Amino acid sequence: MNHLWSPWRMTYIQNSDKEKECIFCRAQETEDGLENLIVHRGQYTYVILNRFPYTSGHLMVVPFEHISEFDKLPMDTVTEMLSHITFCTKLLRNEYNTQGFNIGANIGSAAGAGIPQHFHFHIVPRWEGDTNFLSSIGDTRLLPEALEDTYHRVKKAWDQLASERKDE
Repeated sequence: MNHLWSPWRMTYIQNSDKEKECIFCRAQETEDGLENLIVHRGQYTYVILNRFPYTSGHLMVVPFEHISEFDKLPMDTVTEMLSHITFCTKLLRNEYNTQGFNIGANIGSAAGAGIPQHFHFHIVPRWEGDTNFLSSIGDTRLLPEALEDTYHRVKKAWDQLASERKDE
């Protein structure tokens, strides 16, 4: 059974050592696959599944550069981030029949950033009626798809959509 919302998450959140090692920098140093959940690498940024997703298909676009502030990113990085966000919304709309999206970034701890030292965007697919009392008051998330299945599905869809775009 895949426990996406578990006591381990609270241990991570409360662990004071998390500031010492950036999970985004660590992820980009390993081979892409289920271990790091990276779906695609660009020149300046990469796309990764959220290990603790709000919904199936929850993606993040992360710069390779370890930087905490959006306005300090080079314009080439910002441009690629926005291009990847656009590509992600098309992919998720095609693959998951997404009805809407929450796209955004929490910049700094005061804004709710879980990893404030490394800026990143979230792309959260949404559907009518997709929230329920479990996540609102039960401190539990129910996902209809295992994270491993989501990774394989999104990776395959990314490769397919990228291939189609090259043919245009």
